[in-house]
Amino acid sequence: MPATIYDIAKKAGVSIATVSRVFNNSANVSDKAKKKVLAVADEMGYHPQAFAQGLASRKSNTVMVVVPVISNYFFMEVLGGIQDKLSQQNYELSIFNISPNKDIQEQVEHVLKRRWAEGYLFISIHMEEEKWENLEKYNVPITLIDEYFQGFDSVSVDNAQGAYRATKHFLEQGYARVAMLSALESSKPIKDRLKGYKKALNEHEIPFDNTLVVKGDSMNRDGFTERAGYEAMIKMLEMNPMPEACLCASDIQAVGALKAMQDTGKKLPIIGYDDIELAEYMGLSTIRQPMRDMGFFATQNLLDRMNNSEKPISQTIYSPELTIRSSTSVNGV
Repeated sequence: MPATIYDIAKKAGVSIATVSRVFNNSANVSDKAKKKVLAVADEMGYHPQAFAQGLASRKSNTVMVVVPVISNYFFMEVLGGIQDKLSQQNYELSIFNISPNKDIQEQVEHVLKRRWAEGYLFISIHMEEEKWENLEKYNVPITLIDEYFQGFDSVSVDNAQGAYRATKHFLEQGYARVAMLSALESSKPIKDRLKGYKKALNEHEIPFDNTLVVKGDSMNRDGFTERAGYEAMIKMLEMNPMPEACLCASDIQAVGALKAMQDTGKKLPIIGYDDIELAEYMGLSTIRQPMRDMGFFATQNLLDRMNNSEKPISQTIYSPELTIRSSTSVNGV
């Protein structure tokens, strides 16, 4: 349960009346007592003004989804799974969009302080372990999707394994110069997928070549866009020698990459990542993430946590699957 003024008073070693006076900005409190109470309140995740506002607006049957970008195929698929589960229950869904131009932790804490919902689903919100640890003080039900922290329930995919399988497939087909169509290097999905890419190269005794990791110039949505995929593929096709095959960091980038090949008349086999609905109709070979399932089961975990705060923490890590279609054959593109 979230902290109360009784908990604050006990930990601060003062009376409930003193805590109340501090929160009401009464003049009849010493500076020392005020600093002590506010420090303990902050430590325990209790923010009186925000909490009061939250109580006025909160609906006990609301689940809030916190996402960095909602105009993204991955998030839309995950949201579909969330909605599938919530439609079976008497819960409403609300969405908070994290701005890429502001501090992520500050925005996350802003949401939790206001108690706008009974439970929270964080999709692809990536922070350092100590920052996730700091959120435990709010003592509210939280489930992470596409992220892992030992203190919260989570549902994720082994991104390194997915990139490894795709790269390994190309290498086993006899391709030696396998490129990776990348995105923002600091993004967690790219870091993990690059690990898998390098692992496959190492197992086949092929030296890692940094020039074969190529990204577009457009960094909107961290480079996970059609435009960025188009730009990166144009760069690859201009290389001499040209890569023999390409792993794309996402299906949506692969869409742009395929258009670049069509425009230049040059082709190379490619594998995407995600298996969005469009991939099947484009004949795009890809690494399948069970995005809708991730949303569905993460929501089930959250609802279980909301009903039983003492249940053991659940950590689910899916193993992605390689789905072969026509794009891995040059003649089939």
